[in-house]
Amino acid sequence: MSASSAFNDEKGGSSSVGEPEYGHDPASGGIFSSDYKRHDDLKEMLDSNKDSLKLEAMKRIVAMIARGKNASDLFPAVVKNVACKNIEVKKLVYVYLVRYAEEQQDLALLSISTFQRGLKDPNQLIRASALRVLSSIRVTIIVPIMMLAIKEAASDMSPYVRKTAAHAIPKLYSLDPEQKDQLIEVIEKLLADKTTLVAGSVVMAFEEVCPERIDLIHKNYRKLCNLLIDVEEWGQVVIINMLTRYARTQFLNPNINESLLEEGGGGEKTFYGSDEDEDDDDEDDKEKKAEAATLAKRKPYVMDPDHRLLLRNTKPLLQSRNAAVVMAVAQLYFHLAPKAEIGVIAKALVRLLRSHSEVQYVVLQNVATMTIKRRGMFEPYLKSFYIRSTDPTQIKVLKLEVLTNLANETNISTILREFQTYIKSMDKDFVAATIQAIGRCATNIGEVRDTCLNGLVQLLSNRDELVVAESVVVIKKLLQMQPEKHSDIIKHMAKLTDNIQVPMARASILWLIGEYCEHVPKIAPDVLRKMAKSFTNEEDIVKLQIINLSAKLYLTNSKQTKLLTQYVLNLAKYDQNYDIRDRARFIRQLIVPTEKSGALSKYAKKLFLALKPAPVLESPFKDRDHFQLGSLSHLLNAKAGGYQELPDWPEAAPDPSVRNVEVPEWTKCSSREKRKEKKVEKPFYSDSEGESGPTESADSELDSASGSESGSGSEESGSGSESDESEEGSESEQESEEDKEEDKKKKKKELKKPVRESESEQSSEEEEETKREKKSKQRKSDSESESDEEEESESESSQSESEDSESEAEVKKKKKAADSKPPPKPVKTENKKEKKEMSLLDLDDFEPSPSPQVTPVNTFMSNSLVTDLEGLSLSDSVLSSATITPSSASKSYELLHRITGEGLSVEYCFSRQPFSPDGNMVAVQVQFNNSAASETKNLHMEDVKLQCGMRVKEFPEIELLPAGEAATAVMGIDFCDSTQAANFQLCTHTKKFFVSIQPPVGELMRPVFLTENEFKKEQGQLMGMNEITERLTLDAKCRNEHTIVQRVTTAANLSRVPCGSDKECRFAGRTVTSGSLVLVSVVTKEEGAAQLTVNCEKMVIGTMLVKDILLALTQ
Repeated sequence: MSASSAFNDEKGGSSSVGEPEYGHDPASGGIFSSDYKRHDDLKEMLDSNKDSLKLEAMKRIVAMIARGKNASDLFPAVVKNVACKNIEVKKLVYVYLVRYAEEQQDLALLSISTFQRGLKDPNQLIRASALRVLSSIRVTIIVPIMMLAIKEAASDMSPYVRKTAAHAIPKLYSLDPEQKDQLIEVIEKLLADKTTLVAGSVVMAFEEVCPERIDLIHKNYRKLCNLLIDVEEWGQVVIINMLTRYARTQFLNPNINESLLEEGGGGEKTFYGSDEDEDDDDEDDKEKKAEAATLAKRKPYVMDPDHRLLLRNTKPLLQSRNAAVVMAVAQLYFHLAPKAEIGVIAKALVRLLRSHSEVQYVVLQNVATMTIKRRGMFEPYLKSFYIRSTDPTQIKVLKLEVLTNLANETNISTILREFQTYIKSMDKDFVAATIQAIGRCATNIGEVRDTCLNGLVQLLSNRDELVVAESVVVIKKLLQMQPEKHSDIIKHMAKLTDNIQVPMARASILWLIGEYCEHVPKIAPDVLRKMAKSFTNEEDIVKLQIINLSAKLYLTNSKQTKLLTQYVLNLAKYDQNYDIRDRARFIRQLIVPTEKSGALSKYAKKLFLALKPAPVLESPFKDRDHFQLGSLSHLLNAKAGGYQELPDWPEAAPDPSVRNVEVPEWTKCSSREKRKEKKVEKPFYSDSEGESGPTESADSELDSASGSESGSGSEESGSGSESDESEEGSESEQESEEDKEEDKKKKKKELKKPVRESESEQSSEEEEETKREKKSKQRKSDSESESDEEEESESESSQSESEDSESEAEVKKKKKAADSKPPPKPVKTENKKEKKEMSLLDLDDFEPSPSPQVTPVNTFMSNSLVTDLEGLSLSDSVLSSATITPSSASKSYELLHRITGEGLSVEYCFSRQPFSPDGNMVAVQVQFNNSAASETKNLHMEDVKLQCGMRVKEFPEIELLPAGEAATAVMGIDFCDSTQAANFQLCTHTKKFFVSIQPPVGELMRPVFLTENEFKKEQGQLMGMNEITERLTLDAKCRNEHTIVQRVTTAANLSRVPCGSDKECRFAGRTVTSGSLVLVSVVTKEEGAAQLTVNCEKMVIGTMLVKDILLALTQ
């Protein structure tokens, strides 16, 4: 049977492609039956030469796995297709192998070479899948191969592959723990990754492999805090839990003053309750604690800025749709936040109570623990914990626990009314829990003790035996507090022994009568008589209490009960349970003195009838908070495997400078920036000093001042810079005038010497640069404690002037080199006046030459865009207009060679001008040269062959091209944002030539102007898989800003974006067809090192663009 016929038979003549099979019941004989023929068909399809059959077979096999069917016998047939060239088949084969590689290790090992080839595949999904399969084969032989693959993947260009490398690290560690040191190196490298896609996975690997290496987190702490908001949800959970433990080791307890005072109070209590002989020791302890409390009062707590950063950046996540993220933030606040700020988590946790019962169960467990220490936080939401009839029993019991913890003098009446309705429930376990809750409320709040006791006594007449039994147990505990007042209740309970059959309740009644037999001297012996009758039929717990009762009555009323006691002890002597036999022997020797009995019998009365303290009814959640909230260990109240202990707060704060990242030294720094930094510092530190309870407005002010820490304050910082400018405009003008006067003096002296003007300008610029470098060093030492991100954002918002002046000076030098004569003086004065009117801050070095290209841009800017672009200077707009290469400078490509074209040669170039008939088309300028002896007629296009979605607007027909002459035409092509070629025939009156036009990826976009803040905002939205970062070493000729700009804009049709740093160049554009945003940034470092980042919605375009720009910058 051929593969295709087998496939058709197997389908049963169905016309649809496999869909009906998926809906079949497995028992109905569909594709999931265990019939061997079905599997033979699948094997035959996998062996066929057609990719479509292989793909169909793999889809069905993966569907079998998804249904829980065993497909392991197909392993050999599937593994053969691991080298298939069809990407879709390869992906499904990898999915299958991940599932079965561990079971069929020998066969999987045969295809390791294919996986290694897959690691080099251009498709990122194939690379990631190959690594995933490789790490799933748990054979120690291939550990070195796995290690090598993980190291390579950690440096991969795709963040998705780097994420998969992070997932593979714990797998390799569990297979071979000896690789720990090498894996830590990889983790350290991946922790420095700035993509949000990788962050969560690498922290998970860190937690699995080396959670004790807290030093790896120091440098990445601020970055993780800032990235947190953009990481995927499960990554957020892992990072927050890790940062909770980190913060407990690095910061001081924000509630230290409160806890010291509480300890002092506790000391006093123990002092009053202790024995007299320990008085001296306790007095010393009390003095020490009092001293500690006064010390704490004297020295106010100041929160570390990094501690505040963590709290501020996690707070927005309380609104997450994922319950695990909300729970993680809640536990972080509970363990780390000052008491005054913890309240914000209550509302978020109450919101989770509307979720599924599983989520409610976990949340209520944590709320129950929180309400013991921080009761006030949930009091406003008391009604949210009222019980619904539809709640499962375990949820009801937890809500009862929370309500009991929240009970106080003000709300107890409301809570008790609720409890009264709960007692009528049909759920007996719930009713029993409610009665216990009433007992706890009565114990904790003395005012309602009598009310609760009377209510419980009324329950003793309930028809339900379980309710009565539970009430008896609780009443027994309450009566221990004031037995003398309630002898009538004890009498009432003695009568219940005839009816109640629940062992615990019977035992409780007997214990009460024995303990307080003096209050009921007439009833007690009669109860013992009845119990002696039924002794042999009672449960063990009741028998023990009968023996105790007989002993107590023998000691207090031996006349009436001597014979009864002997009878009970004789019955117990021959009981089947050895505990009861032992108890009987022990009590006989103790209460019936003989010659053999020891000295203890003298103290029998003291032993049995000693005053016993009343039991304290405590919450079962009282000591659970030593486990990290939200963890499995907290849920089980036992340490689970892999649980990391929550560290204690340090006594003294560790060095905060370990979290400082080395900041690149800015070579230029304007006086305006220094002033701005002074303004920023003040609110930042004053906010952290008064940490006890800062308001929302204080937080938002701080955000707007330094919009870097939260990662989302770019707009606010932008508005801040606008408001600063009105104050600083006049100062900057004065400074610029003084600088110009100095420049003039220098130039006058140098004009006397036979030196060219360009050299003199250079020297003056160098002097200025050295001054600025000094300023920047001073600034760096002032703000060492601030984070890397803060440095970047502040400098970007305020450094544009210094960069502009430098770049414009370079433009000016070039122009001066072109015209050897210096520009006339009157032009300078005009420009000065113009500048004063515009007040665009520090434009010291900007002296534009009288060039027809630049002046219209200046007037355009001054008329309309000054208000919109305050704070940005002109040079960026000038540069962007200059760097969008005109058609004359565009690179030409050969379309038709003159030999092939029999004397007709054709070249084309991308003019980078908008194509007026259709804005979604790229304008292509075509140049015809007729070098033949005869003229050429009717030049036109025919038989256009395009890929799906592409369109062409043909150039108008050229009727006549005389010999030796040239002609130009413009055509438009919609490439549909792809680099596929447009194929067509170029026809003359006699010949037809097949030609094709293929665009470089850089020509598929058009420039777009963005402000600095807009660039940052858009870049923040294009993270993860939309961001590609590549490190490179710049060519020796390409290490200055102007050359980088020139080469990038030559490689891609992008416009320059203003940037505050002279070590970073930014560019922006949109794809011509879809309008997808393309953002490029080049950050230069020391010794020619640089980092290229491309953010693009279309990953394919982004990948190709990276290659082109890399080539342009490294040639």
